Amino acid sequence: AQPSQDRISSVVEQYGIYQPIDYTRLNTAQIDPSLLEAVKKNTLVDGKSYAVPHVYGTEGLVVNKAKAPDIKDFKDLLDPKYAGRVSYRLKRPTLIGMGFSLGYDPFALYSDPAAYQKFLDEMEKVLIAGKPSVKTYWDNGDQLLQSLRSEEVWAASAWEQAGWKLHSENPNIDYLAPTSGALAWVDTFEMPAKSENLDAAYAYIDFMLRAENAAFFTNRETYGTASKDAVNYLDPEIKANFTRGLPPEVLANINWYPTVPAGIEEMEGKTLDKIKAAR
Repeated sequence: AQPSQDRISSVVEQYGIYQPIDYTRLNTAQIDPSLLEAVKKNTLVDGKSYAVPHVYGTEGLVVNKAKAPDIKDFKDLLDPKYAGRVSYRLKRPTLIGMGFSLGYDPFALYSDPAAYQKFLDEMEKVLIAGKPSVKTYWDNGDQLLQSLRSEEVWAASAWEQAGWKLHSENPNIDYLAPTSGALAWVDTFEMPAKSENLDAAYAYIDFMLRAENAAFFTNRETYGTASKDAVNYLDPEIKANFTRGLPPEVLANINWYPTVPAGIEEMEGKTLDKIKAAR
C-alpha cells in the first residue's frame, strides 16, 4: 500500500489495517535522513512507526525574479509593492504556509482546537488585509501557468512542478522554497496488517529506493523520491531542477504535513470562506 503519511496513524489507531515497519530489514542508508525521520515521526503510534517514505511533492513559491526579486517567503506575497501581481489558492496550504512565514507553527497547534482557531483568526485578518496584493486566487494549474507566462502575475504560491515547467520556457521564472520552509506531502510504503511475505515486501522497498531505480522513476514522472543519491542518476535538466530548487538543505527545512485531526479542515474551510467573502 502507498498512502500519504498524513493519512496513516489515524486509521492504524481506529482500524489496525497496517503493521509497524521493521527498519532493520531495510537499507536505510540509501534513504534521505530528513524524509525518513519525518515519516517515522508522523506515522508514530504507540511507540512504533508505520511507513517508509517514497515519493514527495512540495508547495512553495513560483517567482519571476526579474519582476519580484525580493520575494523569498510566503509573507512576501503580501508586500504592497507587488499589489495586483500576486496569486495563490484559497486553500488550507495558504493558511499554513503563511502561518509558518509569520512565525507560527500551525502543526504544533493541531492538538489544541482553541489555539488553532486563534491562529486561524489571525490568518483571516492577515489575508483580508493583504487582498489588494492579489490579482487572482488561482483554481487550476493551467490558469496559474498562463498568468505567470503572460507576466500578469509575478509571484505565486504553487508546486515545484509548475515552477520548473515555466523555468524551461523562461529562465527568469523558477520555483523557490520559502525561507520558512516549503510545505510537502510524501507518499509512503506501507505493510497491510495481514501481509505474509514480508521478505519480498522489504526487498521491493529496497529495490524501489535504490538510487538508479528511483532516478528511473523521477526521470519519467518528474517527482522526487526519498532515495538519497538518486539525483546522481537523473537526466541533466531534471537534475538541475532538484539541485537548484530542492537540495538536501531545503529538504531538511521542509514542513511535512502531519496527520490532520478531525475537525481541523472544517475550521479552516470556514476561515477561507470568510476571507473569500471579505471586501
